[in-house]
Amino acid sequence: MNLVIDIGNSFSKIAVFNNEELISVSSVSEVSNQNIDGLKQKYTSLNRAIVSSVKNFTSETELYLKQNFDTFLMLDHNTPVPIENCYQTKKTLGNDRLAAVIGAFSLDPDTNKLIIDAGTALTFDFINEKNQYLGGKISPGLEMRFKALHQFTARLPQLGKGKFDKLFGSTTAESILAGVQQGIIYETDKTIDMFKEFYTNLKVFITGGDANFFDKKLKNSFFVNFNLTVLGLNRILEYNGEI
Repeated sequence: MNLVIDIGNSFSKIAVFNNEELISVSSVSEVSNQNIDGLKQKYTSLNRAIVSSVKNFTSETELYLKQNFDTFLMLDHNTPVPIENCYQTKKTLGNDRLAAVIGAFSLDPDTNKLIIDAGTALTFDFINEKNQYLGGKISPGLEMRFKALHQFTARLPQLGKGKFDKLFGSTTAESILAGVQQGIIYETDKTIDMFKEFYTNLKVFITGGDANFFDKKLKNSFFVNFNLTVLGLNRILEYNGEI
């Protein structure tokens, strides 16, 4: 069985797989040896592990994984992956971006796919029908946009996402909601449209903590899967066991 740890900017996910089958997944504020030890006791055949981290990962937990698992992978730009990575600066490519792409690939290979991760940042990543990852786009996520308006102005309040379906706002709070939320919707729909102009039969996957925000707001169709990143990490772990 496989242990998959995805350490993100805001929170981390710990998942357990039986080969390709997702058994359990949970979100935690911090990954600890106690988290892992509890899963080892529950799933006694848990013997392979992979970690993806977009920030510092404690050496104590890394040592624990190396000592208690037969196979341990720390994902980096040198790790073999089951797709062709055509990104020109592989060392700077976020592990979470690559893993989400491979997660979508594992669900639906040999198709043109746009993977949208609506998290701290809003990322768009493209993999073609030849299973070549070509790159993508990065822009601020919802929370970051709200924070930026508050932090970089003198009087605008700190807001968060909320229900708003009018064309424009008649108060400052409504105007912020209109600008931020409609802006990110327009950006996402326009990006999908642009990719559709160049790539036929495009399939769109949305993941990340704010994925549900786009429900019934985009004119384009899409598939929501909150576990794309852990699915991709597990596929990478499986692939490295095959080669």
